[in-house]
Amino acid sequence: MNIYRLKPLSVCETNSYIVASKENNAVLIDAPADPDYILGQIEEKGLTLKKIFLTHGHFDHVGAVADLAERTDCEVYIHVFDKPKLTDDAGTLVNLFRVRGHRKYEGGVHVFTEDDVLKLDELEFDVLETPGHTSGSVCFICGTDMFSGDTLFERSVGRTDMPDGDYNALLRSLCKIADLGGNLTVYPGHMGVTTLDAERKFNPYLIQAAEGLK
Repeated sequence: MNIYRLKPLSVCETNSYIVASKENNAVLIDAPADPDYILGQIEEKGLTLKKIFLTHGHFDHVGAVADLAERTDCEVYIHVFDKPKLTDDAGTLVNLFRVRGHRKYEGGVHVFTEDDVLKLDELEFDVLETPGHTSGSVCFICGTDMFSGDTLFERSVGRTDMPDGDYNALLRSLCKIADLGGNLTVYPGHMGVTTLDAERKFNPYLIQAAEGLK
C-alpha cells in the first residue's frame, strides 16, 4: 500500500489522500476540489481511480466528487447518515459559506456503517463511526494508518458549532479513538499528519476524552 498526500484544496485547505493497491488501483479519501489536479496526480502515479471514500459530507470534502465520478466512473462511498448532504446545499454548508460553483453529486452512492469493511484489491478499510463534527462522520483504518477526516486533527478536533454538530457526541467518538490499540499514523482532514500516541499525549480534547475511560 502506498499513501500519497495531496496539496490542501478548497477555501478550507482540506487534505485528501490517494491510497494505492498493489494492482495500481486507487482509493481517494475525500475529494475537496480541483478535479483536474486530483486526476493529474492519480495519472502521474500510473494509477486508476476506482473508489472515493468520504469521511463526511461537507463541501470541502465532497466538492470534486461529481466531476471525478463523471470522468472516471469510480464508485462513491459515504456513511448512511451523511448521504443526504451530497444533494443538499444546506447539508454541505455551501449556503453557510457562500461557496460558488459547487456541483451537487446526484449519482449512485454506496452507503456504509461501522459494521462494514470497505475493500479495494488487497486493501481493507475498517469503518469507525465518529459522530460529532457531523452525524455521519467516520474514520477509516487500514493497517496501521487512520484517515480521521474532521474528527481528529494534530492537537485539535473538528468544529461542532455548525448544523449537525454535537460536542458531546464528539467526545464520545474521541473516547473510541483513544481506546484503539496501537500507535496509528493519523492522516487528518486538515493540518499535518500525526500519530495517535502523540495525540494521546498532547491533544487536549483527546486527553479530556480519555479521562472518561478511567
